[in-house]
Amino acid sequence: MKPLGTEQTLAFEEPLLLRSGASFGPYELKVETYGQLNDARSNAVLVCHALNASHHVAGLDAQGKLGWWDNLIGPGKALDTDRFFVIGVNNLGSCFGSTGPMHTNPATGRAWGGDFPLVCVEDWVAAQARVLDRLGVQRLAAVLGGSLGGMQALSWAMRLPERLAHCIAIATAPSLSAQNLAFNEVARNAIVSDPDFHGGHFYDQQTLPQAGLRVARMLGHITYLSDDVMESKFGRERGESNAFQIESYLRHQGDKFAGYFDANSYLLIQRALDQFDPAAEHGGDLTRAFQPARCKFLLASFSTDWRFSPARSREIVQALLDNGLEVSYAEIDAPHGHDAFLLDDPRYHGLLRHRFAQIAREVGA
Repeated sequence: MKPLGTEQTLAFEEPLLLRSGASFGPYELKVETYGQLNDARSNAVLVCHALNASHHVAGLDAQGKLGWWDNLIGPGKALDTDRFFVIGVNNLGSCFGSTGPMHTNPATGRAWGGDFPLVCVEDWVAAQARVLDRLGVQRLAAVLGGSLGGMQALSWAMRLPERLAHCIAIATAPSLSAQNLAFNEVARNAIVSDPDFHGGHFYDQQTLPQAGLRVARMLGHITYLSDDVMESKFGRERGESNAFQIESYLRHQGDKFAGYFDANSYLLIQRALDQFDPAAEHGGDLTRAFQPARCKFLLASFSTDWRFSPARSREIVQALLDNGLEVSYAEIDAPHGHDAFLLDDPRYHGLLRHRFAQIAREVGA
C-alpha cells in the first residue's frame, strides 16, 4: 500500500539560537506532509508530537508502520487530509530522523550522546517555524497537539501569534505539577543509574541502557492510565506464569519501548517537558503570558486524566478569557486517563471534526 504521507529531510545550515543562549547547527529535521497545500496557502495544519511520537502522524509509512494519530488524521477523518495540508515534524533531539544525541557532534567526530544541548518547547517552535518557511507556509490554519504537543501548540499562540488562526491543545497543562516533576525525576534516575548508561556516551561503549529505559517507560505507563482502566483491563488476574496481568503488561510495554527509543532522547525531551512554564517569565502570571495571543482556541481535557488534569486546562481557559480571547473548552468524561487523547472516544473525535469543519469553511478548504 502506498504511504499516505510524503517524508523528507530538511537541512538547515543557519544555526538555531536556543533559549539556553547556545547556538545549534547545522541540523536536519525529518518532516512528513499529507494532502495538498491549496492555492491560497491557507489550509496548512501543524501537528506537534508528544514525548515518544514522531513526524509520522497518519497512514502507513514505507516500513508499514501506522502513524501515531491515524485514528484522527487522514482522508475523511476529523482532520481530513483531503481538505487540509497536514505537517508533522520530528523535533530536534528526538530519535526518528531529526538531528539528535545519536548523531555526530562535528566538534568531536563522535556521537553527541549526553553532550547534546538542552532544548525546550520554545526551541522546537522556532525550528518548526523554519520548516514552514521552507514549505512556503506563512500562516497556519491551526496548530494541533496533545500532552507535550499541546504545550507546543500553546507556545505557538504566545510566541508567533501572527502565524496561526487556531490553537487546539488537548490533555495539556501550562506547566508540570510538582507530582509530575517527581515522576519524571524517578524515570530519569532509572536511566542514568543504569550501568550501561556511561554518562550518556553508551554509543561509544556499544551498550544500551535498556534496563533503565524499561523501568522509566513502565513508570510512565502507570501514569498514563486511570485506576478504573487498570482495574477493568487487568484487576488481579494472573497469566500463565502466575504473574499478575498488570505486571506482564508493564514489562511488555517497557521491553517494546527500550527496543526502539533512545535513552538520551528520552532524557532530553522529558527535560523540555519539565522546563515548560511560560508564566514564569511574567512573575507567575499566566494571563500576562497569553497577552500576545490572537488566535481562536479549543482546549479539551479528560475527566480521569490525573497526569494532566482538567483543572490545569481550566487554568489556561481562565487566562485566555481574562485576555478577551475566543476560547472553547470541553471536559470529556472518559475512563482512559491521559491516554484518552490517543484513543477513539466518539465525543472527542466529534468535537475535533466539528472544529476542523469550521476551520475548513474559514480557509476555503
